[in-house]
Amino acid sequence: MKILLCSPAFRILLAALFALSSVACGGGLQVTRINSAQKKPNNVWVFFSVDAGEDEPVGGLTADDFEIYEDDELVSKFESKQTIQNPEVAAVMYTMLLVDMSGSITESGQADALVDAAQSFSDRVGKSQKVGVYAFDGEAKIHSVVPFTEAQGSVQGGLEGLRSYKPRDTSTNLHGGVVEGIRELKKQLDRDRRPLKFGTLVVFSDGTDRANRVSREDMLKELDKEDYENYQVFVVGVGAEIEKARLDEIGRDGTELAADQAKVKESFDKIAAKIEAHMKRFYLLSYCTPARAGEHEVEIKAIRKDPSASGSVSWKFNADGFGPPPECDPNTPPSFDLKATTPVDGDGGGRGGGKASFKANAGVKVEAK
Repeated sequence: MKILLCSPAFRILLAALFALSSVACGGGLQVTRINSAQKKPNNVWVFFSVDAGEDEPVGGLTADDFEIYEDDELVSKFESKQTIQNPEVAAVMYTMLLVDMSGSITESGQADALVDAAQSFSDRVGKSQKVGVYAFDGEAKIHSVVPFTEAQGSVQGGLEGLRSYKPRDTSTNLHGGVVEGIRELKKQLDRDRRPLKFGTLVVFSDGTDRANRVSREDMLKELDKEDYENYQVFVVGVGAEIEKARLDEIGRDGTELAADQAKVKESFDKIAAKIEAHMKRFYLLSYCTPARAGEHEVEIKAIRKDPSASGSVSWKFNADGFGPPPECDPNTPPSFDLKATTPVDGDGGGRGGGKASFKANAGVKVEAK
């Protein structure tokens, strides 16, 4: 029997083989649940991401672009009072800019171009999250240039100091710097009380480790730890010594190469655009469920109008004891338990696809319209 691609039979086969994630024929949306919660009187919250492919985050959707189903029945938008809350209520996002200030950078006159590019990058990304700037040279430890802050003036002042930066060790501890950078990023994120934490590490370097303090294998092993499953890593490389394939292993979510100083700012701008798009894919949907008791399956369907596509995600929750009084307020902040969601391979794109992947008794459907 011949089964045609994109036929109903083909889709059924895919669904059977991949219960938690599937591939859409003709282009659809992938909706990935990151966390969810419910609380009396009858509040339900779900934090999720929407993508149209591995490298196409979907932003700009409103509450009206989502349909909520409970036990296969569409929940009235008037009854549910569904709304999109600011993701910052439950999630915190930090970006660390880790810059190479070894002798190969500072003594070649590249510091001014780097500072200008880093300033532009920090101004852009700092509008929506905290940015910290750190430097590495040949020493074992990285150096704090600008602590994580939301005050853009502080970033600018700190970066100006890099124009005259003199490394204590002119060698390049790239591998060690990346390990120290990702650990420090996690340390800073862990201090925030919000339950959902997302980190981005952006590394600027000429691409060659000369200090040999940390092996390449140990660096990659550190990046592969489950602790950093929610993290993105980008690299901006500059200079004639760049080895693209090797930098790609570090910048697994994006690598931009600049042959000379004139292209450095352009490379940083491309990374900033990717970070902005990544952040816009997150949604925090809140609604008031009509359920008053028992276990129910809820499905959130995302519908994009242009170009037309949809996708959904489903899970179960218990509504025992639900019901006013008091009256449900959909603007009430959620109380997520991060432990309720654990990352797994193969669900929602996987680490190699540049996106965090999660499993929390959720089913994922992707549809073409």
